[in-house]
Amino acid sequence: MHQGCKCVGEHENLRTAARMMRDMGVGALPICGDDDRLKGILTDRDIVVKCCAEGKDLERTTAGELAHGLVWVDADTSVEEALSKMEQHQIKRLPVIENHRIIGMISEADLAKELPDSKLAEFVHRIYARA
Repeated sequence: MHQGCKCVGEHENLRTAARMMRDMGVGALPICGDDDRLKGILTDRDIVVKCCAEGKDLERTTAGELAHGLVWVDADTSVEEALSKMEQHQIKRLPVIENHRIIGMISEADLAKELPDSKLAEFVHRIYARA
């Protein structure tokens, strides 16, 4: 897990979100509300497909408008349960929550570093087989 996630605010525009992604070298950001609670995940692909390709304005479209399908795990969740949730929802990034606050994100890169090769191959097959 990557600890200490930085959120994009739900009222921030997509240009700000894209710049944050560029500056942090990431392809996804958690979206947090004014209450500092997780509202969703925004990916670089979301920005391209749901904003740019649709002719929407990066300055006027907010991160909150693209918040969707909130899926997360508790900090004490097992690796197997996290993998299962990622497979079930066909997602490659998974927020980790503790005491109602986001504390990190699990990504494919994290899994690649931590899982044995056989387990990693099984995960990749399960996630990408239906893609």
